[in-house]
Amino acid sequence: MTSWRDTASPQAQDDLDGLLNAALPFAQQQLDAHGEFFPYGIVIERSGSSRLVAGDPDGSDRPASLDVLAVIMDGLRSERDVLRAVAVVSDVRLADSDAIRVELEHREGPVMAVLLPYRLSGGSAPVEYGGIAAAATRAQVWPAQT
Repeated sequence: MTSWRDTASPQAQDDLDGLLNAALPFAQQQLDAHGEFFPYGIVIERSGSSRLVAGDPDGSDRPASLDVLAVIMDGLRSERDVLRAVAVVSDVRLADSDAIRVELEHREGPVMAVLLPYRLSGGSAPVEYGGIAAAATRAQVWPAQT
């Protein structure tokens, strides 16, 4: 079976690994502390620097997650010429659990979604995590490359 790593440059591999390694712990920290989180993104600029990005569609305390995601994606698309790679993180519902979804995209072409299922337990460990899985998804920041 062919992996995305077989065709991705070492820099693309490092960028996407780095984004995932930054994205998941922050989402887990938010779940542990608050039991939820608003969507957010992490970007790597062409210069190699990284930063968090957020979306505020209406200035309210509880905006709809889909509205937050739309603002984030619009912002990422408008900045794509100065970006190298992006991760967009959201709290999603699966058939039998909730999950942290990290959509990873690189300007060179690799695109994937990583899911980390979880359950809020309320016990001594407030969140129980399942096994991580990756799946293909469609490009949203650099869509011409899919």
